[in-house]
Amino acid sequence: MKKNILIRTNLLVCLIIVIGFLITAFLSYQMNYTVSLDNIEQVSSLTSEGIYYQLTTLFTKPVNISLTMANDSLLRTTLLQEQENLDSSEYIETLREYLNSYRIKYNYDSVFLVSSATHRYYNFEGLDRTLEPENPENDWYYDSLSLYQDYWINVDNDEVAGANNKITVFINCSIQEDDGTLLGTVGVGLQIDSLQALIQEYENQYNVEAYLVDQNGMIEIASHYTGYEKVNFFSLFDYPQDIRQSLLIWNKGEAADSFWTAQDGRRSGEDYLITRYIPELDWHLVVRQDTGKFLAELRQEMLRSALIILMIIIFILIVITRVIRSFNRQIVALTQSMEQEKRSIFKKATEELFDDIYELDITRNRPANEATVQYFMSLGAEANTPYDEALKIVAEKQIKEEYRQGYIDTFKPENVIKAYEAGQDTLKYEFLMSTGGDYFWMRITARIIAQKSDGSLHMLTYRQNIDAEKRQENRLQELAQLDEMTGLLTKTATRRHIEHLLKEKPDQLYAFFILDIDTFKQANDLYGHAFGDSVIEKFAAVLRAQFREQDIIGRIGGDEFAVFIPAPDIAWVKNRAQRLLKALYYTHMALGNSWDVSASIGVALTAREAQDFESLYQKADSALYMSKKNGRNNYTLKP
Repeated sequence: MKKNILIRTNLLVCLIIVIGFLITAFLSYQMNYTVSLDNIEQVSSLTSEGIYYQLTTLFTKPVNISLTMANDSLLRTTLLQEQENLDSSEYIETLREYLNSYRIKYNYDSVFLVSSATHRYYNFEGLDRTLEPENPENDWYYDSLSLYQDYWINVDNDEVAGANNKITVFINCSIQEDDGTLLGTVGVGLQIDSLQALIQEYENQYNVEAYLVDQNGMIEIASHYTGYEKVNFFSLFDYPQDIRQSLLIWNKGEAADSFWTAQDGRRSGEDYLITRYIPELDWHLVVRQDTGKFLAELRQEMLRSALIILMIIIFILIVITRVIRSFNRQIVALTQSMEQEKRSIFKKATEELFDDIYELDITRNRPANEATVQYFMSLGAEANTPYDEALKIVAEKQIKEEYRQGYIDTFKPENVIKAYEAGQDTLKYEFLMSTGGDYFWMRITARIIAQKSDGSLHMLTYRQNIDAEKRQENRLQELAQLDEMTGLLTKTATRRHIEHLLKEKPDQLYAFFILDIDTFKQANDLYGHAFGDSVIEKFAAVLRAQFREQDIIGRIGGDEFAVFIPAPDIAWVKNRAQRLLKALYYTHMALGNSWDVSASIGVALTAREAQDFESLYQKADSALYMSKKNGRNNYTLKP
């Protein structure tokens, strides 16, 4: 009888354990699956953001260099003389020296020039070839003749002698006369292997796939593809039509769009996709994470868990009375270890990128873990201080004054709830903070998560020190506006600053000066480009010294400059033009040579009615032409 009772008891206990294990395994599987999907989304988002900022930083400089060459009046003049020098080796050598100087100075793989008149292709080694229209390798050039863009980018093999047909990213700019006539195409090339290495590094580190695709879905750059191979992204992954359209129409600057989707005909597993638009390249960055492998690994883990459970049940049948308590501890330990193993994957990835991670219970307006409580207490908040009050203490103690209100408004509970209800699951804020010393840049990325267990809203905040990144970003933005030779504003930056002032103070009277160095080409022809560069640098310094720091002064061509300043009246403008002519009339000495410098000036005044940059520029340029026609070293004013 006792034996039968023991058997029935053992069977009942085993049945209860089996049912308990099945329920625990199912719940654990669901929880681990949900947590892992959240981890996939966040790691993919961080990966796309890292690649995006590195690519925009990488392409800013070559774009600006290509635009500078395209707007160089010396290069325009030289191209106009090509028909007279088709057989001149000296002419070809002049172009070769010009292109090679840019290649050496900026260490590009290719610097080239194509004449629209002759279709001759020049590079840093001289005249390379003539681009014949029937050769499909030249389609990139003939297709570009119908484009109306400041610059465009294509991926192709480099046919230049000695380049070994390496796949290269080319940044191309149109060279135009003042009336819009196309003179040629100039640009630089960067071999694609370094970009592929950058993408491969992210793929290896975060177990994702990254692609740069154009507006038609063609892959331009990936770790195993280039635009030269003409591979369509959607020929590799058969996504539904609405996903294809969403990926390619997204163009909201630095923001990203994300999707969970399955490929047509695929039985299991979804892909997580993130897309970002890169305006400098007119390409889309697509980051893909395949959950099929993850699901297979999760199922294998569940199978291993089932085998372990079977072994435990057999063991319990033998020694049930001795191992009950130990068995219960193993259940808890096993469940916790499975959860911890999945969470540690994301924790390891985020800890490499972020300094501190804190968790808040937004619904209950309080910290959600001990680490967050200790952080608030270290800044003077008592243990039971509500989160919104602790937020104000953090702002007061650590954040620079002009960023405090923005910090509070971004992360206060009511704003977090509104953002989540609007479909937004991530908040970001960048600010200057201090921990007792100097201020440094910090970025907080907050992830809003709804807890399935009780329906409460939680927020995980990741703090990342971005001081070095921010200072580099500010430095690059400043360099992007300045001409490297003279330190003055570039043509694009000059126009942008003038348009801003015209819009901000439309009733103010402004004077727009365009200055051109007289007979500058003779200085280059007589003494070489190095002497010519020194003339431009000295001229820019003298011009800069004649104005206030807040006045707009830019280099808008090779030897052409612009100044935009507020003016009290016409008499003042005339006096200023006379003083400029006097200051810019001097003898320049450099490299053992001397040359008399003078300038011609065209001046236009803003009208009392609405005035735009283009009409101002045309008036000032027309006045400059009259000054040159009247013998140079003088000015012409057009009210």
